[in-house]
Amino acid sequence: MSEESSTVEAPPAEQLVEGAVDGGESTEDGTGKTGPSRSELLIQEGDIAADYLERLLDIVDYDGDIDMDVEGDRAMVAVVGRGLQSLIGPGGATLDALQELTRLAVVQETGTRSRLMLDVGGYRDRRRAQLVEVAKEAVVKAKQDAADVRLDAMNPFERKVVHDAIADLEGVWSESEGEEPDRRVVVRLER
Repeated sequence: MSEESSTVEAPPAEQLVEGAVDGGESTEDGTGKTGPSRSELLIQEGDIAADYLERLLDIVDYDGDIDMDVEGDRAMVAVVGRGLQSLIGPGGATLDALQELTRLAVVQETGTRSRLMLDVGGYRDRRRAQLVEVAKEAVVKAKQDAADVRLDAMNPFERKVVHDAIADLEGVWSESEGEEPDRRVVVRLER
């Protein structure tokens, strides 16, 4: 009786990474080794982003420290320091562009889509607090006028903050309407 040998091919690297990200657990690649966990992949994203941002800060000759964290299902990277306003830009436009460039740097190195969130000088935290107040005021106005309230156009981060703030309130709901860059949140009364 002869023994047949069988070989098991390892899945492509993209599947290993997707499996780890989608499933949130380590992935076996057929070799007995375990792939990176979701948390490890997010830490790797943060490290890649931090390296990219440090090089960028050196090029533009800005002083800033890089803080990294993982919150929920995304890597969070913050540039902290003084004199960083030009990295934020009007209404956070430069920050949004810098975040997209940083995400592209991560994608280039990992081969997977990144949901990394970038902050500079605490701008996003300050903006989040402002947007929660905007949401509360819109709810009050919608209830007083018994009518829908359309907010100014916002980027995806800002819309999510408003939607999250409204989701916690009774008697109202929100939805986005329009096309980028004019997409906005509409606050509606529950009927």
